[in-house]
Amino acid sequence: MNGHFFYELVAQYGLYAVFFLAMIEGDITLLLAGVLAHGAFFGDYSFLKVLCAGTAGGLTGDQIAYVMGRGFRSRVRDYRFYRAARPRIERLTGTFGPLAIFLSKYVYGLRTATCVFYGVAKMRYTRFLPITLLSCFAWVFLLSGAGYFFHSIVTNFIGDFQRLGKLLLVIVVCGIAAFYLAERYWLSPRVEEADPERVHELEQAAQVRLHELGAEIKEHLPAPLARRTKETKQKRAGHAGERD
Repeated sequence: MNGHFFYELVAQYGLYAVFFLAMIEGDITLLLAGVLAHGAFFGDYSFLKVLCAGTAGGLTGDQIAYVMGRGFRSRVRDYRFYRAARPRIERLTGTFGPLAIFLSKYVYGLRTATCVFYGVAKMRYTRFLPITLLSCFAWVFLLSGAGYFFHSIVTNFIGDFQRLGKLLLVIVVCGIAAFYLAERYWLSPRVEEADPERVHELEQAAQVRLHELGAEIKEHLPAPLARRTKETKQKRAGHAGERD
């Protein structure tokens, strides 16, 4: 889909668009929302708002897919999209178990089908819910974080967003389109073919990147909030010393 179309929707409807688009598509929406969050488009704590809206939208979409699979098992099994995706989902599940729910977020065409699959398979909802919640949070954090950093890199090279306007928009949209195509045609096949040890290595690398993202976000926090955060940490350290 056209990245400019998603940009217009998010720009016009804000976090409502992030929520609803994360239910049905997600990737391009979250990348663009991360770009806008860097410029405080959604007000104070823009990135946190994107993280909450995107996670809520993705989680809602996953619940709908799970309920469809659980409540309409006999019909869903005959749907073309499910029959096409089922062998790939079974292969991922056989290799990674419930971790397949995490990986399916990054494999084109499997995100919704995987949740339907676990509904058809009657996975306990009390087990499905926390797994899909964590997977949605990680997925939103990664993609919106990528958009957040991408905006930062572009503006560092070519200047302020407001000053450059349409030129920066074109560059951002092209960059996001490239990221999306790389995820769809390069990352997806490698996720499906990966072995568990390689996935563990990727998890460790992702944790490092998330830590760096957290440091970047702290740099952009309002001074009073950053100061309160620092004071809280110092108090905790002081209490720990007193207990020792």
